[in-house]
Amino acid sequence: MATRRFDPDRRDRIIDAALDVIAAEGVAGASHRKIAARAGVPLGSMSYHFSGMDELLTEAFTRFGTSISDRFDERLGRAVGIDAARQAVVDLIHEDLLDSQRELVLTHELYTLAARKPEFRRITRDWMARSRRALGLHFDPVTCRMLDALIEGLSIHAALDTDAQDTDAQDTDAQDTEPLDPEPHSRARTAEAVARITTTDPTAFDRFREATHE
Repeated sequence: MATRRFDPDRRDRIIDAALDVIAAEGVAGASHRKIAARAGVPLGSMSYHFSGMDELLTEAFTRFGTSISDRFDERLGRAVGIDAARQAVVDLIHEDLLDSQRELVLTHELYTLAARKPEFRRITRDWMARSRRALGLHFDPVTCRMLDALIEGLSIHAALDTDAQDTDAQDTDAQDTEPLDPEPHSRARTAEAVARITTTDPTAFDRFREATHE
């Protein structure tokens, strides 16, 4: 008689596979069949472990949001002093978000779902709350909200703004048009933005800018 193979990690593999499929094809392109194939599990495992696609997506994006929040906690928890905290924010933006096309795609797929469905808004709300708590180890609440908005805004711009790479279009612009910034999302630009948001003393801003350019 056939017996069910013991596979305690199967559910976790399905969740990870769902994120992989979404990163490659978007939520619209994800299906039970594709995710099962990616996870290397029988198609019947999908309905065995999850009541439907919404439950699977909720689990997957919760895992994704938790992984990003864990990195916030780790980086900002290690930072000692305000300059180290500023540098941690810059590193979070560039090493954990902007430098990964996968992270950018998953973030925006989650935002799209959250705009329409309350259960996914809870995920983004919890993610933002954890991010602000981590930032709050070093900055006041108003500054935390501004930094959080900067992080979210930069991720959107990095994903959608192609002007920096579109040099052909720049060449054909009118003569009186302002030249495009060749590095609008560089670490130096981000460090400058973070310093401006978190600094009220202009000399402190200059010191931090000099330190990040050394």
